[in-house]
Amino acid sequence: MIRYLGSTKNLVGCVGGLVGVLLHLTGVVGGLWPVVVAGLYAVGALLAPSEKVRLVPVDAVTEAGQLRSELDSLVREVGTQASRVPPSAVAAVGRIAGVLGDLLGRPDALAANPDLRHTVVRLARTDLPLSVQTYLNLPWWFAVKQRAGGEPSPGDELTTQLGLLEAEAHRLAERVYAADVNQQADHTRYLRERDAGEPF
Repeated sequence: MIRYLGSTKNLVGCVGGLVGVLLHLTGVVGGLWPVVVAGLYAVGALLAPSEKVRLVPVDAVTEAGQLRSELDSLVREVGTQASRVPPSAVAAVGRIAGVLGDLLGRPDALAANPDLRHTVVRLARTDLPLSVQTYLNLPWWFAVKQRAGGEPSPGDELTTQLGLLEAEAHRLAERVYAADVNQQADHTRYLRERDAGEPF
């Protein structure tokens, strides 16, 4: 009930009711004015658009914290297995986790854009762990073995996958920080224009 009081339907209905009162005060409607007020309220409430439903995580901050914790665990796991993982892959996992961790530090921005949020969650919770875990599930001697016919080794495959994931993480970061970058560019233009316009 309290929620309805601030809803669009109630506000538009109240405006309709006020129009009914004004019609009564100006003498347009006579003794039936309470019926006119109620009718105009009902018409306004029925014609007003419904409230928009927003499907966002119940607690975006908690979800982001959990994902950051999972990323930290993954980075630690790769660190403990560093002797089995190509050095470039160890560094790439750290960089990807760093970018995703920064994005997860802005849960409100992610909650406001469900597609972006879905992609960040998929990268952090599925794609990155799957690439690393699939490689670590292989016996160490097989993972480093060069395959016949010039096929890439599992280590090469891991490095390629991490390169693709890092590129995707950077594309996501560009989307998240686009407004901040534009704001900074606008401020630079403003400072240049102000500097050019100020007399010496």
